[in-house]
Amino acid sequence: MTVYQQDHADLRLEWGLEGVHALAECAVLVVVDVLVFTTTVDIALGRGGRVLPLPWRDERAVEAARAAGATLTRGGLAGIERQDGLRADSRPGWTLRPSSLVELPAGTFLAISSPNGATLSAAAAETGATVLAGCLRNASAVAAAAAEIAGEAPIGILPAGERWRDTPEKRLRPGIEELFGAGAIAAAVTGRRAPSAEAELAALTYRAAETRVVELVAASVSGRELVEAGVPEDVRLATDVDASDVVPLLTDGVFAAR
Repeated sequence: MTVYQQDHADLRLEWGLEGVHALAECAVLVVVDVLVFTTTVDIALGRGGRVLPLPWRDERAVEAARAAGATLTRGGLAGIERQDGLRADSRPGWTLRPSSLVELPAGTFLAISSPNGATLSAAAAETGATVLAGCLRNASAVAAAAAEIAGEAPIGILPAGERWRDTPEKRLRPGIEELFGAGAIAAAVTGRRAPSAEAELAALTYRAAETRVVELVAASVSGRELVEAGVPEDVRLATDVDASDVVPLLTDGVFAAR
């Protein structure tokens, strides 16, 4: 054990892929990628679909998804670009963007690749923890499920963060939308006696800004990025707090409603 594992706490929080490794001993890991992967998962599952999260830019994973019968969605900021020559299946309008899935037919099985939420979900599954996908839309439902599943064992919350797009290394860029999503879940988790300082601060931040979450996310770098890319509806959907009671549970590598 090291201090990075927050082993003194029964509710923990850490960012990005390194956070997955640090919190690997938790019984439940909640991946949070508000703009947009976990919001997209919530929308898809709410329509009766399933989602296979794929590591970013992994051609072997893409081929495995097709072999499993999943439809690969288009990637990129606005869901229209191809990623490194991997051509998405020809399905009109189905992309990484949640607004593209609001009329998804029930029973649809999607494979979604993203550098943040999908990649973290795939990594979290390798720890052996129960993996849930949380966002602002389903924060209370996911928090209740996490507490029920974990019992007295620790829960880890994993805000995915974004990427610096204009730098060669594409390093993690913490986003306020993820802080709010993780904080909303941390604030709603019950039965925790000893949250870590990181989890407690996220909860306090969310509670302090709760009435302004929609405004602040829309004005954030991530929110403005989506608006300028022509998908403002994604921001609106992502900030509809507790609009959903869907609990996305990762089982055998696939997110389905619990």
